[in-house]
Amino acid sequence: MTQKTKSSLRTSNLVNSIQPSGIRKFFDLASSMENIISLGVGEPDFITPWGVREACISSLERGYTSYTANAGMIELRIEIANYMKKQFQLEYDPKEQIIVTVGASEALDIALRSIVDPGDEVIVVEPTFVSYAPLVTLAGGNPVSVGTTAETNFRLTPRQLKEAITDRTKAIMLSFPNNPTGSTMSLNELKEIAKIVEEHDLIVLSDEIYAEMTYDGKHASIANIDEMKDRTVIISGFSKAFAMTGWRLGFVTGPSDIISAMLKIHQYSMMCASTMAQHAALEALQTGMEDVKKMVQSYKQRRNYFVKSFEEIGLPCHVPGGAFYAFPSIKNTGFTSEEFAEKLLLAERVAVVPGHVFGAGGEGHIRCSYATSLENLKEAVARIDRFLVSFR
Repeated sequence: MTQKTKSSLRTSNLVNSIQPSGIRKFFDLASSMENIISLGVGEPDFITPWGVREACISSLERGYTSYTANAGMIELRIEIANYMKKQFQLEYDPKEQIIVTVGASEALDIALRSIVDPGDEVIVVEPTFVSYAPLVTLAGGNPVSVGTTAETNFRLTPRQLKEAITDRTKAIMLSFPNNPTGSTMSLNELKEIAKIVEEHDLIVLSDEIYAEMTYDGKHASIANIDEMKDRTVIISGFSKAFAMTGWRLGFVTGPSDIISAMLKIHQYSMMCASTMAQHAALEALQTGMEDVKKMVQSYKQRRNYFVKSFEEIGLPCHVPGGAFYAFPSIKNTGFTSEEFAEKLLLAERVAVVPGHVFGAGGEGHIRCSYATSLENLKEAVARIDRFLVSFR
């Protein structure tokens, strides 16, 4: 009788195949150093508005500490539906087409697990947030990278999409405004993508967490296009626009059949999102939009300064249309993006994220968050300039 050979590892081969986040490496190194200016953190530097925090405190004082419905408080789902209609002209049934999730990250995870069968291919448009491809893998699918470039301002072209589609393609993941590039796509550009999506009967997972942070014109969702709403799942939340990263509260909207499937996973893995956070989010939607406008205006001012400054010190940088990241090219330095980030951190105590961690097309760039004070940005630019001069 042949004895079965056990793996020397106690953890699954699937999990072992996934690399840790490339962002974390630089955060860990920077945390051990003094006098650091961090341009790496992907979260607002604003504190959650007081009215939102007060709503959370009040909910605790009134004893709202039990579970909510799996999909979230119906009051909050109704308010999310109102928000989506008013801000983006998209109508969703709060009872059947909306789930409140534990951050947008959970929404992405359960969306993929609800549609992907083993071997299905999911197109991941890169550069993009580091979790997308690993989440596809964890769902049993095969991520297919499509790398955009600075020449197209990191927008997806119809030709790129067509070339990536096979008979195994199930879905495409979009992220506009984009992390890390800040790029956006217009409604006309998305219409060209939508034609191909419909032709091949694909599902779209559209991460629109930065939708409110669209600086030039109005945010365009692919779900706004005729026939696309029924094949698009929108991932969003409160972390970025409402400065609520630590609250871990997101939401997802989409077709009833996909939302129903996602709810099955959500109810077994999470039960429901934090009750207190949901009360805070309800207040954010009802009274917090003026705070959002003020924060977005501040980000736009910082963006304008930051991009101009990068150009002046010799690092070409496209103008990001949204989010709060600049993605300058460092190709003219002769360093790889990882070499540049490491040398800059050690020499000048400025923490940035090397572009290659965000996938194809990211190499030769660095991600710099301008979600920090203008004073910090000015000092960071001065240090980066000094670093560049030392190697010229």
